[in-house]
Amino acid sequence: MRNLRLAVPALAVCMALSACGGQGGGDGTPTPTPTGAQPVTSAPSPDPSASDGVPSTGPTPPPPTALPPSPKPGGPTKPPPVGATELTGTVRAGVEPNCVLLDNFLLIGGPRDVLTPGTKVTVSGRVQADVMTTCQQGTPFLVESARRS
Repeated sequence: MRNLRLAVPALAVCMALSACGGQGGGDGTPTPTPTGAQPVTSAPSPDPSASDGVPSTGPTPPPPTALPPSPKPGGPTKPPPVGATELTGTVRAGVEPNCVLLDNFLLIGGPRDVLTPGTKVTVSGRVQADVMTTCQQGTPFLVESARRS
């Protein structure tokens, strides 16, 4: 009796799924899509006006042009400096705890008593773009020295 209670709902589900799969007319002709278009079931035939079954070669359209990549929002507006660099500005807090930024550069290292949000500083160091951080903004900048200005 228990097997029958499990078999009847399973059979009903199988019948419902098989009914959904057979949406065609049953005679092999495709059923129109909701837009009224017939699905493509074979490759298109060559141009009938071409000789010997070879399609005619007409003018080819120009290749699509690629647009330059757009700058990421929140990133630096100028390319990051390479090598030892000195930055001056006001330190601001990042979106994550213990993250401080200066002109869209994430300050990594340096004296934390000097690099507090709201302080005008001059830092020297270098960009280190391949460093992973938990801060979600700014280009990583390894601080070698920092002083209030």
